[in-house]
Amino acid sequence: MHNRDHTVTTERAIVHVDMDAFYASVEQRDEPAYHGRPVIVGGLGRRGVVAASSYEARRFGVRSAMPMGRARRLCPEAVYLKPRMEHYREVSAGLFAVFREITPLVEGISVDEAWLDVTDSRALFGDVETIGAWLKQTIRERTRLTASIGMASNKFLAKLASDYDKPDGFCRIATNRVRAFLAPLPVERLWGIGPRAAQRVRAKGITTIGELGGADEATLDRLLGNSAPHFRALAHGIDERAVISGRPEKSVSHEQTFDEDLYSLTVMRRKLLSLAEGVGIRLRRKYLRGATVTVKIRTGTWRTYTRSRTLAQPAASTRDIHRNALVLLEQWRGEHPREGVRLLGVGISGLAHIVQSTLFEPENGGVDITLDDIRARFGGDAIVRGSLVKRDKKPR
Repeated sequence: MHNRDHTVTTERAIVHVDMDAFYASVEQRDEPAYHGRPVIVGGLGRRGVVAASSYEARRFGVRSAMPMGRARRLCPEAVYLKPRMEHYREVSAGLFAVFREITPLVEGISVDEAWLDVTDSRALFGDVETIGAWLKQTIRERTRLTASIGMASNKFLAKLASDYDKPDGFCRIATNRVRAFLAPLPVERLWGIGPRAAQRVRAKGITTIGELGGADEATLDRLLGNSAPHFRALAHGIDERAVISGRPEKSVSHEQTFDEDLYSLTVMRRKLLSLAEGVGIRLRRKYLRGATVTVKIRTGTWRTYTRSRTLAQPAASTRDIHRNALVLLEQWRGEHPREGVRLLGVGISGLAHIVQSTLFEPENGGVDITLDDIRARFGGDAIVRGSLVKRDKKPR
């Protein structure tokens, strides 16, 4: 990109880059026979889950996190593929190299999504739309993939903008258009609002962001508790969060080495639940949730495998962590049916803070919080999930 001399305003300029159907698009790019066909990437076993679907598959109603069995019923003619995570990470590294040609302030959300703070970059490269257009064109030239680009004065608005006209979107929300852009959007589009909170505000006749922004403070306080100021600010287009880069990736993980190699998938599932429980407890204690679940497997021959998947929504609940970890374990087991397992690990990365009051809602692990509280009061063994109790012996 050619250097230029520009006069810029002091208003922040944030770009959100979101690759379109990333895993599926990479597969279509790499195999010409898949062009124009519905492509679905995910676990191919009976309990598999969709990791990504091409836009051709989405026309049939296939979405990420959908059980693979349902996806096959909706779109039986699709191409079904196992994820190639290492390959996707290699492609991702190229994307992030492009981002850093514009600014060092790059905050990755996942392998295919990031915020860029280009406030100071405008003096060299032009206004935010010029930068966004260069990113879009350069990504296409270097990777043969399409990206949706959102531009605004903060992270919340930039992310909304990138989703506005997908796929291959390009949208800037100008400051004088923020209210008009936000007003008709459903309340669920507010960053961090869960189904339970959305249901409460809808029950009071508040269905859009504009209506929430115009509601009186007392009403919002009753409906949203301590989170009310957060959502009120977002409804007015206010988001002061900085783009944070240059820090090591944060993660929480637990692993266990076994005295004897495990061969039973039933036993492995039980061990995996125990590990997911440990990860979930640590997340919830720190009011964190994570976006990417990773399973680590070391065999009796000392070969180590890792499998990862990015969640449709960041999670802190043991159920969500275990369910996704189990998909990864079973995928690996299908590839290595005779290997003994000497170590299992579960980790979650891409961490972000949870508004404390929303942690108690069911979608964020309300049952887990109750269990955590019992353990904190009476000790870690005070209560154990039924599925962790060994059933090796028949009942008398």
